[in-house]
Amino acid sequence: MPGGFGGASDQRPCPCGGAVYRSCCGPLHRGDQCAETAEQLMRSRYSAFARGEIDYLLATHPEPDVPAQQRRCSLERSCRQTRWLGLTVLGVSAGGPRDLEGTVQFEARYRGGVLKETSLFRRRDGAEDGPWFYVGALHLEG
Repeated sequence: MPGGFGGASDQRPCPCGGAVYRSCCGPLHRGDQCAETAEQLMRSRYSAFARGEIDYLLATHPEPDVPAQQRRCSLERSCRQTRWLGLTVLGVSAGGPRDLEGTVQFEARYRGGVLKETSLFRRRDGAEDGPWFYVGALHLEG
């Protein structure tokens, strides 16, 4: 997938708190790998927000009822306006390599506050080997 507008080097630490970006979330953003777990997808989506990887965000959260251009504009605006500062995973339920569904509870710090969310993730088409995608927030604060 094309790069975002974040401008961070592939040599820098990954925004999700993992290793170096090029070996952490970078391969997922580029489409070289797929997330193996719900947590990995959530971390990669956080990094995508931090780096402005709009295509990745669109691909990992299908919303067929919202026009693609409207979604793109909204995500671009959000990525430009929000300065993400760090991520803490608070809990994970299911969402492993052989699961079809899972939840991830996290805190995402940004300039001006903290977003606390419990997110639901599912495998596409209910297939064990299907790619993970973000369904939505089950609980949201901030």
